[in-house]
Amino acid sequence: MSTVSIAQEKDYTFKLSDNVTRKKVSFKNRYGITLVGDLYLPKNSNNNRLAAIAISGPFGAVKEQASGLYANQMAARGFITLAFDPSYTGESSGEPRNVASPDINTEDFSAAIDFLGLHKNVDRNKLGIIGICGFGGFALNATAVDKRVKAVATTSMYDMSRVNAEGYFGTTTPEQRTKMLEEMSLQRWEDAKNGTPKYPENGLAQTNDNSPQFVKEYFDYYKTERGFHERSINSNAAWTATNTLSFMNMPLLTYIDEISPRPVLIIAGAEAHSKYFSEDAYKNAKEPKELLIIPKAVHTDLYDKINVIPFDKLEAFFVESLKANLAMN
Repeated sequence: MSTVSIAQEKDYTFKLSDNVTRKKVSFKNRYGITLVGDLYLPKNSNNNRLAAIAISGPFGAVKEQASGLYANQMAARGFITLAFDPSYTGESSGEPRNVASPDINTEDFSAAIDFLGLHKNVDRNKLGIIGICGFGGFALNATAVDKRVKAVATTSMYDMSRVNAEGYFGTTTPEQRTKMLEEMSLQRWEDAKNGTPKYPENGLAQTNDNSPQFVKEYFDYYKTERGFHERSINSNAAWTATNTLSFMNMPLLTYIDEISPRPVLIIAGAEAHSKYFSEDAYKNAKEPKELLIIPKAVHTDLYDKINVIPFDKLEAFFVESLKANLAMN
């Protein structure tokens, strides 16, 4: 399996719509971290105040990858959209690099809502969120706590707290969990002594014919021309060795029922290894809610395959949920 050439590293992984303009923006979250995003505007918005959507994910990706593709598609359908790099990743600030947090990454979505609600062309009463992969869980958590968000959709959703705490399908034993925590706890002393965190090798670089199928699917997106980006953690780097500590005992979706009465749309591939996260989130959410399973689709198909991602459904969901004002193409 070969990786993409260096010459293509800084490109967006999709083509900008002829009906959309893109502008780099920055804003701060509640912790003082400067987030960098791309604001997508329908070209014929005519300075009208429109419905807007904040978008981030997948976990370990950057705005030039899937979230930007989603933002581009939704802006072409008349929404103002914001795809952003989370704290400590991509072009956003925060040290050390490549750290995630159930709290801070939830806050990142609310900071994006701050930004959108202050934009002169956004109707702040018509704000939504799309979360992809691990940022699907953060999106649901942010919507539960931030009542300014009027509707939320997720695709290929991961519950990052759950998968880190108990493994896929709950296969981590109590003894394995204890060992993981002991190793990360001891690593903290090494990091404190060295003054910098330990970064493992990029995990996808070790992919081979014997790897699980879903790992091969991640490789096919992140490590090839299809989705590679130099700033993407999954493409070219790694999370810190202690990154999962903060997820191990802080469940993200405890209050998912508090999203109601605002609507939830949860989308997953029928063949995705992660489908059960979406199914369980749907069970625990209250009405109005909808679970849409895409036939034959795997997890990463919903990152970038335009003919698989149900953009018509996403458009209809947000139009109805936000009673949206849209730019007319």
